[in-house]
Amino acid sequence: MIEVRPFSTLGAANHGWLDAHHHFSFAGYHEPERVHWGSLRVWNDDIIAPKSGFPPHPHQDMEIVTYVRKGAISHRDNLGNAGRTEAGDVQVMSAGTGIEHSEFNLEDEPTELFQIWIIPNRRGEAPSWGARPFPKGDRSGQFVALASGFPEDRDALQIRTDARVLGATVKAGEKVSYTTSPERHSYLVPATGRIRIGDVELNARDGAAITDVQTIEIEALEDSELVLVDAD
Repeated sequence: MIEVRPFSTLGAANHGWLDAHHHFSFAGYHEPERVHWGSLRVWNDDIIAPKSGFPPHPHQDMEIVTYVRKGAISHRDNLGNAGRTEAGDVQVMSAGTGIEHSEFNLEDEPTELFQIWIIPNRRGEAPSWGARPFPKGDRSGQFVALASGFPEDRDALQIRTDARVLGATVKAGEKVSYTTSPERHSYLVPATGRIRIGDVELNARDGAAITDVQTIEIEALEDSELVLVDAD
């Protein structure tokens, strides 16, 4: 089963400094059919204006993965962590028993990012934060685990859930595939480009909710940058 969620149908809220689109129910947007997809709870497509951002606010019991598409985001939290994550790189915050953080675009250009929340299957642990670069050349023509709760994904940022966040870049006319289990819940978004899965086409920033599929076969109709969550 593949359910396409066109970008134009997503929940939206433009606050001036923040232009947000929600693949799932979030804040003032509530769609009963789009509350979660397996353990995937939030996928926000955010554009943050220069010199603005989210002031300090708390989180608890959530794995929060930020995939920066353009610009950079600067993180600071009450544990003393601070860092700047640039386009193509990823940061992970395991909120655990509780953490307070801020995220600001300190750049002179808008920052574009995906913020992905996944429900943890381990609770009561200390909060943590980490970030690392993932060069796009390393994921050319293949999916690479960016964040993962599986021990075999040693090069990925660790999350406390049975899920993976993966990235790939695919040139027009080429194909890429990902093998999973039919009972799992996958959610795919092309950050850029246009793709085809079987007889279904997706444009940039559309979402595809996928289940009951053993192998996801993707053909790039344009040069494309893909982000995929494989959740339980």
